[in-house]
Order: sequence, then structure tokens, then C-alpha cells
Amino acid sequence: MFKLTFLGTSSGVPTKNRNVTALAVQTGLNRDWWLVDCGEATQHRLQHVPLSVHELAGICITHIHGDHSYGLPGLLASASMTGRTRPLILIAPLALKAWLDATLLHTELFLTFPLVYIDVDASELVHEQTGLRITRHPLSHRAPSVAYRFDVERSKRKLDTDALRARGVAPGPDWGKLQAGQDLVLDDGSLVRADDVCAVQQERAVLVVGGDNDTPALLADACRDAQILVHEATYTEAVLQKVGPGPTHSSVQRVAQFAAEAKLPNLILTHFSARYDFPNGMAEIDAEARQYYAGQLFLAEDLASYELGSDGLVRRL
Repeated sequence: MFKLTFLGTSSGVPTKNRNVTALAVQTGLNRDWWLVDCGEATQHRLQHVPLSVHELAGICITHIHGDHSYGLPGLLASASMTGRTRPLILIAPLALKAWLDATLLHTELFLTFPLVYIDVDASELVHEQTGLRITRHPLSHRAPSVAYRFDVERSKRKLDTDALRARGVAPGPDWGKLQAGQDLVLDDGSLVRADDVCAVQQERAVLVVGGDNDTPALLADACRDAQILVHEATYTEAVLQKVGPGPTHSSVQRVAQFAAEAKLPNLILTHFSARYDFPNGMAEIDAEARQYYAGQLFLAEDLASYELGSDGLVRRL
């Protein structure tokens, strides 16, 4: 169900190949999408992918640091200048609201749509609608940081094609009507009830997207029954030992070990230090991750999309 498009995968500063953090999440429920973090120039990255700010349902900010939030004013301004009127949800720390309100005021930016603020610290449940539930989970970082868990559930109708053929209903538009739940009257006047030839299946998927965090094990509860974890892997373990605990980031090894212990089937690493922005550097990260984690592993790349298949595995598109 999930489709993830990485708009930025660098930690702290952009590089020639990577922008700072932003992730587009499509749930598959409709055309809406969600943005997790909005680093500087996120709106520029959106010019390269088939996503519209008019279909952006909400923005989830993991923490206040600029490489996760400085892109907000520009994105909101462009949404207004292109005529957005639909309300936009912004889930974020209250400190970010104060900064953004001041920016809008002093730059005379008047939004053409309501901005619906939700204090990320007010409740674990930050958003709920039909088929979608978003919760936040505290992490460990030098600024308060959270992970977001997306629970998606939808009903899918599967046609009994053998029964339809036996009733003389040939493949074509009538099958589509029945799958959509519409009953069908045949030429002989008999009625084919959609519920009689369709089985309703419930599909469920869980995605966890972590903010900056030096203790992956804090996500143990959030990752229960999850199919995908997206987590920062700023350094290899050797570099983290040299850097020390000050930056409060995770190493590749620590995230990979946690994902293995949690039996997560899919792990996508992101938020890489600029020091690894060369081919051999990323090879170091890949090798360290695979030493501790044997599941489906990806090192996120800017503008790359990844999709969760019906078999529960993620594939790069």
C-alpha cells in the first residue's frame, strides 16, 4: 500500500547528490500524500516528482532542527501562490509554530488556505481518519524528537471470476461495476448481486518513520507488527565512536541490530552524514548494515521511490 518518495536524505547540510531531510508518504487510500519533515529546498525537489502540493494532506515534523524544517515557509508560500484553498494539517512542536508564525508575519506571507496546527506533544494520537491512523512516539535526541507511525487499513473487493463466467457475465465493464459494489441486471432479467460474487478482504500495513534518534530500541513498541522502518543512519559505528555522543545520532550498526531483533521485514536507512557522499562511503554503510540485518534493506536516495508490495516486501520503483 505504501509508496515512499525521498525528497532529501542528507544529514545537517545538503550535498551535490542529496538534499536535507524530507519524505513523501502515499498511503494508497486516495491521491492524498503526507510529508514527513521539510528541509530547506523541499519544494525544489517536488518539481522532479509527480506530487502536487494541492494533494498534500498534512506535514509531520519530527523535531525543530533546521535541516528538518527550514523548507516550510517556501513550500507554504508556493502552495498559496498556486491557489491552494484546502486546509493543510501541520503536526509539529509548538516552538516550530512560534517560529513559523513569526516568519509569516514579518515576511508578509498571507496564506490562501487554513493551516491547522496540531501540537505533537499533546497526544500520542495526532491524526485519525477513515483507514488511516497516525501516532507519535518519543525518541532520544538533543532536541525533542519523535517517530511517526502510519497505520493504514482498507477493504479490497475481489471478484469470483469463475462464478461470474458461470452466470454468463463476460469480462469487461460489468466486472468493474460489480467490483465497485454495484448490482447487475442481466439481459434475461436476473440479478447478480455484487456481494454474492465479491469477497471483501481487509488489507493492513504499518510504516514507522523515525526522526533523529540515538537509541533505536525506543521504537520497540512502535515497530510491533510494522512492515517498514525508515530510520536515520548518520554514521558508521566507527565514526560514531570518534564523534562521541554529543550529536545524539544513531550508527548504521545500532539501527540494523535493532531492526533484526525486532524482526522487521523492511529497513530503509536515510539521513547520511555528508562525509559518506561518495560511492565507497555508501558502500561502507551498506556493508555495515548487511553485517547485522538480513531483511530487505535499502539506502535511500534522493528522488527515489519505494513501494510496499502485496507480499509484504519493499521494492524500489
